[in-house]
Amino acid sequence: MNTKEMNFKLITLLQEWDPFNKGEDAYDAEITDVLQAVSDFHHPSDLAKRIQVIYESAFEQWIPLQECIRISYKLLAVKMEALYIL
Repeated sequence: MNTKEMNFKLITLLQEWDPFNKGEDAYDAEITDVLQAVSDFHHPSDLAKRIQVIYESAFEQWIPLQECIRISYKLLAVKMEALYIL
């Protein structure tokens, strides 16, 4: 899987996640920030905390860390798949 395919999968996961039920097109800036975080972090808890901050600062709403951990595992699974298939 190349980087473009990986990013497409990551974006799709994040759009489907839709933590505030605003529709998948409501999170473009946050998705960009999370894509950077996926490349920066390797541990699900660290990534989850960063995701929580990204969305909270943008929408002034809190997401339970457990929800962020669930999506972080999915995102990191795609990242690991891409690393081993490249």
